[in-house]
Amino acid sequence: MIGLQSGKVEIVDYQKDWSYEYKIEKEILLGVIGEYILDIQHIGSTSILNCSAKPIIDIAIAISKLNEVDDIIHILVANSYEYHGDAGIPGRHFFTKGKREQRTHYIHIEEINGKLWNNHILFRNYLNQNKEYISKYIELKKMLAKKYPEDREKYTESKNEFIENIINKAIMEIETKGKRPTTASTCQSSSNEM
Repeated sequence: MIGLQSGKVEIVDYQKDWSYEYKIEKEILLGVIGEYILDIQHIGSTSILNCSAKPIIDIAIAISKLNEVDDIIHILVANSYEYHGDAGIPGRHFFTKGKREQRTHYIHIEEINGKLWNNHILFRNYLNQNKEYISKYIELKKMLAKKYPEDREKYTESKNEFIENIINKAIMEIETKGKRPTTASTCQSSSNEM
């Protein structure tokens, strides 16, 4: 089951069907704007195996140039997605799906291999490969959800330090081990995909 009232913070236990919900929405998006999509990825906590999360599916869509998005905006709005500009995060176009009372999906349109795109992939992949950080992240999110149940902005802002630390660890690992970042989720072979 997915969906959460806009502005509310509620963390639920990991659900196997989050991967399935992503795959359904991915097919819908490919059907309506597939010609513009260079890559599409399940991101955020629902893409991390065994990670508790807000029950909203985050999807990142990579396009070549962020300023070439006018047609995409019109198509998505005509297909029940609500456009929010950059929603306070420069470098993306942000859409929601579902009524305010039951938001089900967040769509982030970003430039391929841009900082936001890379950070989403680095964070997801690092946690999927380093399970010991998942429990720390869950603990932090549950604590913040209790502290800010009605303040999504404060909740999100308060996670930034943890997220930045994980991204930095991922970058350091890539640099020291010579690994190249990949967009493939480490748990695609299981029923979960970011």
